[in-house]
Amino acid sequence: MAQFGFENDIHSILKLDMPITNAPMARWQRKASSSNTSALSGLSPGKSANVSLSSSKTPSKTPGKNKKQTPSKMGGDRFIPIRNSKQMDVATFLLTKENEPADTNTSVTSSETQKAWSVSLNGYNVEDAKILHLGGKPLNAPEGYQNNLKVLYTHTATPASIKKSRYISSTPDRILDAPDLRNDFYLNLLDWSSRNFLAVALHNSVYLWDATQGDIILLMKMEREEDYICSLSWTKEGSYLAVGTSDCKVQLWDVENQKRLRSMASHTARVGILSWNDHVVSSGSRSGHIHHHDVRVADHHIGTLTAHAQEVCGLKWSPDGRYLASGGNDNLVCIWPRAQGGSAGNDSQLIRCWSEHQGAVKALAWCPWQPNILASGGGTSDRHVRIWNVNSGSCISSLDTQSQISSLVFAPNYKELVSAHGYAHNNVVVWKYPSLSKVAELNGHDDRVLSLTLSPDCSTVATVAADETIRLWKSFEIDPIKKKAKERMVKSTSSVIHQSIR
Repeated sequence: MAQFGFENDIHSILKLDMPITNAPMARWQRKASSSNTSALSGLSPGKSANVSLSSSKTPSKTPGKNKKQTPSKMGGDRFIPIRNSKQMDVATFLLTKENEPADTNTSVTSSETQKAWSVSLNGYNVEDAKILHLGGKPLNAPEGYQNNLKVLYTHTATPASIKKSRYISSTPDRILDAPDLRNDFYLNLLDWSSRNFLAVALHNSVYLWDATQGDIILLMKMEREEDYICSLSWTKEGSYLAVGTSDCKVQLWDVENQKRLRSMASHTARVGILSWNDHVVSSGSRSGHIHHHDVRVADHHIGTLTAHAQEVCGLKWSPDGRYLASGGNDNLVCIWPRAQGGSAGNDSQLIRCWSEHQGAVKALAWCPWQPNILASGGGTSDRHVRIWNVNSGSCISSLDTQSQISSLVFAPNYKELVSAHGYAHNNVVVWKYPSLSKVAELNGHDDRVLSLTLSPDCSTVATVAADETIRLWKSFEIDPIKKKAKERMVKSTSSVIHQSIR
């Protein structure tokens, strides 16, 4: 019997039905206890939630080796969001608040007071807060890193210049015939007046097109068949037109009465470019000289500039009348100050002279909303648009257009720059300013574009080309709603000015 009792004791010891009191804790028990502990510590106000997240990780299979789960190297393959204890407290508050019944007796004043307290204490309104708010920004990937998982590290917003805010038609709004147009890069044969008259020179005649009514008027024709028109320029008011001719003269015409007021002779070569500044018209000649004419007096020639060694093909007064920009076939861009009487100073007063262009500089344009900014364009051997700061004398930006630049104009409605091109593209390009990113290309001319000009409302650009056509591109029309708002703002501003004068 004693033997059977001993065997029973042995079997009862070997059985595992009863819990072992002194044995080590099982793996599932250790995992459960560690997760509970970390969850409690993560919700405590003094601990960070990141500690709880890291401690809840499953231990490594190899004992004694503690590998970090989050890569410490910059530019890892994951983005770990940052949540602080304050966000966890807000999340807990919002979760418990969802189960509470809504208080219908709360007044508007008390809710506004609670909102003010929340903004003052937390920096934001708790009512608008999210339960889980991710903070921090993704890190930049290291140089040469191959991202096989296609993880998004950074996101660059699309520039405003690339976003198409409006539709730009690739076809012209209207096409006008221009027979016998002289195909000469150095001439300036097109200009649009403030009274909506488009003037164009066809060989030895000047025609006016009324853009409002659609009528065509023959303004003048030169007496000798071998002579031709070289340049046109309207006054600011749009009542008078200056005409430069091949016989070295500058004529002044009264458009309303279709009458020539005077003919001013001072140059020794053809007058290829004109620009007005109040009552003074400046003219550039093939001789390289720039003359200033005061149209109010009999002795009209009041000044001469001789900085250019070759033909002056670009000439433009700034919108405020302070500076005169000139460009020539000698690849120079010169800036002159305004002297007393409205003319530019003498050669000793030359402010700037830039020689960066490698081709003839015919295209010049002043920025209407930044009077100290000048854009210039080079010929076939240069093809660059350059933006200059007249005050500092520096070149702000430069762009290779891959084509001859014959004309430039700023379009203020959308703050863009428009360029006309000859060889090799023979098109018109719209650029966003100041980024000089391409907005649109206007193709249609079969030969090189010689000149362009902007309409009085700045919504349409007219281009004339060697294919003997004038094309009107309505590419800058303002949205009607924005246009009305702008008109109201202008009216309110003018009314305030009138009240201050009274």
